[in-house]
Amino acid sequence: MFFTIINNAIVQGIPLLFGSTGEILTEKSGNLNLGIPGIMYMGGCAGIMGAYIYENSTQTPSAALCIIIPLLCSLVGSGLLALIYSFLTITLRANQNVTGLAITTFGTGFGDFFGGSLTKLMGNNGNISVKLTSDYYKTTLPFAEDLGWFGKLFFSYGFLAYVAVITAIICAWFLKRTRAGLHLRAVGENPATADAAGINVTKYKYLATTIGGMIAGLGGLYFIMDYIGGSWTNGGMGDRGWLAIAIVIFAIWRPNLAILGSFIFGGLYIAYSYTSGLGRAASAIFNMLPYVVTIIVLIITSMRNKKENQPPQSLGLPYFREER
Repeated sequence: MFFTIINNAIVQGIPLLFGSTGEILTEKSGNLNLGIPGIMYMGGCAGIMGAYIYENSTQTPSAALCIIIPLLCSLVGSGLLALIYSFLTITLRANQNVTGLAITTFGTGFGDFFGGSLTKLMGNNGNISVKLTSDYYKTTLPFAEDLGWFGKLFFSYGFLAYVAVITAIICAWFLKRTRAGLHLRAVGENPATADAAGINVTKYKYLATTIGGMIAGLGGLYFIMDYIGGSWTNGGMGDRGWLAIAIVIFAIWRPNLAILGSFIFGGLYIAYSYTSGLGRAASAIFNMLPYVVTIIVLIITSMRNKKENQPPQSLGLPYFREER
């Protein structure tokens, strides 16, 4: 029972890890992207659309293409939405909070419209289903079942789960150990000083925000292909995008800590499902846990005094080079 709960918490936490890692990379550049929920939604929708069209266009789908096409579609769809956000906030210097909320509204609206319309366009009654592609994404390591609880806990996941953890570790290493990561952190802390030092502020902001959006989009793809088995339901992703943003604060803007934070929040997100025997009131209270923890994290964060535990100094502020 214990290992089953941990396993389910990890599965639930993988989309959150993709989203929080992408948002950490974005925020390190000084951009506060509240469009992450919409970008994750777009990543999932673009991925399943690509898989659905491919599966229905050939008699003998290739395993490699079943994996590559949705992956590329997800990256392109989420990256394009992140690029739109970048253009509006970096080039046009639009308000980041308003733009992010608009991106979330657009992304979820796009997914609901095209996801709901695709079955009619393809002449299929019911919902979109790409079970063949989903099976490839959910394939686990062949020796997982032979290792008992250890295999179930560490090796019983699809490849995107390991991609999420590896991506977070690489981002942590990049931000802390590389010159480009140092430049990115400098841009987020004080873009005027970074600009005076010869760092291309615009380039770093664009790259961090766009790549961060593409990483977050993979969270939507994982949710669709792995978690719910390759089917699309409007609004099915829920509020996972907002929880991913909350994990950024919980992890104090460190991708390696986001791994633990995502799994903790994943466990809190499904805690109510194990309390059905305690009554409806108890289940409702447990259902509130992720949001209660988010509020507590916000309070604790506001009380932190150490500089390394604070957000980037220019987070959410547009950069006007003329004011340097």
